[in-house]
Amino acid sequence: MDIKREDLLQLYYYLKLTRRLEDRVTSLYHQGKILGGAWTSNGTEAVSVGYGYALEKNDIAAPYFRDMGAFLVRGISAKRIMAQYLGKKTGVTGGKEGNVHIGDLNFGVFAFPSHLADNYPVGTGAALAFKMRGEKRVVAACTGDGGTSRGDFHEGMNFAAVRKLPIVFICNNNQYAYTTPLRLQMAIKDVAERALAYGIPSKIVDGNNIVEVYTAAKEAYEIARNGGGPTFIECKTMRMHGHSEHDSAKYVPKELLEEWKKKDPISNMEKYLLENTIDGKDELEGIDSRVKKEIEEAEAFAEESPYPTPEDGLKGVYATPGEEM
Repeated sequence: MDIKREDLLQLYYYLKLTRRLEDRVTSLYHQGKILGGAWTSNGTEAVSVGYGYALEKNDIAAPYFRDMGAFLVRGISAKRIMAQYLGKKTGVTGGKEGNVHIGDLNFGVFAFPSHLADNYPVGTGAALAFKMRGEKRVVAACTGDGGTSRGDFHEGMNFAAVRKLPIVFICNNNQYAYTTPLRLQMAIKDVAERALAYGIPSKIVDGNNIVEVYTAAKEAYEIARNGGGPTFIECKTMRMHGHSEHDSAKYVPKELLEEWKKKDPISNMEKYLLENTIDGKDELEGIDSRVKKEIEEAEAFAEESPYPTPEDGLKGVYATPGEEM
């Protein structure tokens, strides 16, 4: 698949924006400015940026908590996300929640349930609605490798396969479900094998190669959009931080982290852009400067934003009956 130069540069921009935003969130967490927890996608950014960027405007994304890239690509700004983490009124939930249990239907993003694989049946429900309405829209639903060991994963996969629904299931296989390595989660080599049980075609891609992720997602979306039913995409990657920023991840062998450090998705993309003369080093540094400025502005916006009032807690809790999605 040929990818336009401007799209390749946008993929690079969102990789950098995701990394820098989450690095800043991590710093603020360790300074005690963020209460609760901070869950990041460090090392796995190519998965969420890739599948999120391949969607069309009217499609739906059902991301999970390591999908910061998908939030940004779909249009939820770094300012709103930073304000979200600081519990401010201008955050995505208006200060009701302090981390990434967020979504915004204005941008086609479902807020994810904490029970991770619930994204699959929730996304399947949206895909069923699209099919019943005769709309050419698709859903991308993502979960981690650990999520695929839960019952809701299988329920969503089975229903989508039987009804041949327009949904693409993404698996961020980052090797660990909290502290449990993949070999202690399942007795199969590839998570993608699970799709075969439901007659769903699958694809395994290098989750640190954003061009591969984007291409596989784009192709699967077109199959789903044209009545071909669901596809399962396993993105093999590595979670380079702990489960969250309070977790030192001492249970992960250092050799494994060193091995995956060499496959960093941002370094991979820089190499790709330079080797294929798509852009020069100066231009890439220009994107980095732009991203740095955006994050500084996002933090200032969040710091200056007000906290919600007690009355604000009563607003937006329930949907208004009759509202269209």
